[in-house]
Amino acid sequence: MDLVKRPRRLRMDGRVRDMIRETRITKKSLIYPIFVEEGEGIIREIPTMPGQKRYSPDTLPRALEEAAEQGIQNIMFFGIPKHKDECGSQAYCDHGIIQEAMRAGKKYVPELLYIGDVCMCEYTSHGHCGIIKGDSVDNDKTVPLLAKTAVSQVAAGADMVAPSDMMDGRVAAIRSALDEAGYIDTPIMSYAAKYASAFYGPFRDAAGSDNFKGNRKTYQMDWHNRREALKEVDTDLEEGADIIMVKPALSYLDIIREVRDRVNVPVAAYSVSGEYAMIKAAGAQGMVDETAIIAETTTGIYRAGAEILITYFAKEIAQMIDEGRIG
Repeated sequence: MDLVKRPRRLRMDGRVRDMIRETRITKKSLIYPIFVEEGEGIIREIPTMPGQKRYSPDTLPRALEEAAEQGIQNIMFFGIPKHKDECGSQAYCDHGIIQEAMRAGKKYVPELLYIGDVCMCEYTSHGHCGIIKGDSVDNDKTVPLLAKTAVSQVAAGADMVAPSDMMDGRVAAIRSALDEAGYIDTPIMSYAAKYASAFYGPFRDAAGSDNFKGNRKTYQMDWHNRREALKEVDTDLEEGADIIMVKPALSYLDIIREVRDRVNVPVAAYSVSGEYAMIKAAGAQGMVDETAIIAETTTGIYRAGAEILITYFAKEIAQMIDEGRIG
């Protein structure tokens, strides 16, 4: 055959394939979510998320050390308090579970970067992400409490805050509160395009926030909508967000790509609990090669445009990077 262009030329040698690889993945871009439960001596398996555990502040340092040993640099905390009430007061308590987790992290493994999830669903008796009014969340009464939560987390040691509630105006309120408290250099990673997804199911079990009635569709986004996501992203940037996040990841790769093409700030994606649980379940049944699926789906998220990935597979991905299977 008389062919001038032969794309296979660049696939014949593994060294060439590595050299021309378009999508690069590094450990430094991974964020590992960890669940922290109020109490002592807790290392509790999460049945809906095999391989993931809840830790109490006293057992947490070993989990942080293991992550650091594997080269993971970034941790996001989700808290499970003993006491819940209608106003989610433990979310912004100075000695709440996230705040104590931050203090433990900074004391025992200070080299890691700690990110606080700013929301109220784990702390409210009704399981919703704010103050309930009728059948929905009262946006304007919730926002000041979110700002208070962010400040309390940073005061306890958080290096970054990540509001996940989807209330209107919360990024502006958090930025203002942080600046007023003197935390002008603390970045905000906004859950800007967070969809009302069925993929959150295992997380709600893990975080103890599955007790809510109704749904969250009055504040989380309709998964039919694309342009609305871009409106949310634009709004959060105007309000002072430093990093933009899309959540979930795998069913929203088109949104990740559109956001990446639209903005000039870092773009994060959250590969959520349902995505994790499905891969683990299929792998346990021998239906798929679990490691290969983790590598392929992770690469797809980065290829879509994410530069930061929040994932429960962070340790597995770090190992695959070491082995040269991914990255």
